[in-house]
Amino acid sequence: MLTLAKKYIVDEKNKKVAVQIPFETYKKIEEALEDYALGQYIFEVKDDKSLSLAEAKKFYGKRTRS
Repeated sequence: MLTLAKKYIVDEKNKKVAVQIPFETYKKIEEALEDYALGQYIFEVKDDKSLSLAEAKKFYGKRTRS
């Protein structure tokens, strides 16, 4: 499990309003969330029909990265 080194940002009434974490920790959390979301998506579409390569090319057309 990931141990979080964190600092709280508080307002004038000493109410917590934000948290600071190291950037590397943030990147690990972001990656874990992306992996989880991708896993959920794969689970949701597992029964969908797969496209052949030709069908995929026709459906998506030629795309370029932006």
